[in-house]
Amino acid sequence: MSLDLETGLAALGLEVGEEGRQKLLAYLALLEKWNRVYNLTAIRAREDMLTHHLFDSLALAPHLDRAAPANVLDVGSGGGLPGIPLAIVRPALPVTLIDAVAKKTAFLTQAKGELELANLSVVTGRVEDYHVPGGFAAIVSRAFATLADFVRASRHLLAPGGRFYAMKGKFPDTEIAALPEDVTVAESLALSVPGMAAQRHLIVMEGR
Repeated sequence: MSLDLETGLAALGLEVGEEGRQKLLAYLALLEKWNRVYNLTAIRAREDMLTHHLFDSLALAPHLDRAAPANVLDVGSGGGLPGIPLAIVRPALPVTLIDAVAKKTAFLTQAKGELELANLSVVTGRVEDYHVPGGFAAIVSRAFATLADFVRASRHLLAPGGRFYAMKGKFPDTEIAALPEDVTVAESLALSVPGMAAQRHLIVMEGR
C-alpha cells in the first residue's frame, strides 16, 4: 500500500504544520543520502523509510502526548529514530539522542543543524556512562535491546515518576517475564502504523 506523508499523519491523528512536514521530508532525504555511505539502516527505498521509519516512530507521539513529559531521551538512537521525528513534530519538547557509534552521531549532529532543531541534543557515548542532573521524564528505545537490558542500562537516567517506552515488534512475552522485579509494565499497547502489516507494540514501564 503506497502512502504519502499527509495520509500517514492523518491516520496517526497527528496535526503537523507545513514547516514540520517539510522538515520530516528533509530528514528522510538526509537519511537516504547518508545511508549510502554510513549504512545507517538496512531499509533503502524512500517509500519504505516513510512507513517503516517515519510513521513507525511517530506512532509513539500520541502516547507521549498523553504523558506530557518534560523531556525525552532516545537510547541507541542510530539514525535518529524515533527521536528526530518526535523532535520535529513536537518542537517545544526537549529531545536528547544518545548513541555509542560516532559515525551515527555525526549524522545526527548534521541533521540537527540542517533541520534547525533547537530542541534536539546529541550525545556520543554509552548510555551506561551518561549522567545528567534531574534525569529524563521519558526514556524511549526502538530496536535497542531486550527490555531488561534497556531498563538496566538507562535506569539511572530516569527522573522520579518517569517512564520507559520501548517499541517492539511482536508482543515480547519472554522479555517482559525477564524484567527486574522492581520494574513493572504500566501499559502494553498494539500500535497501528500506516502502511505496515507487521505487528508493532509499545511497552511502557515504570519502577516500583
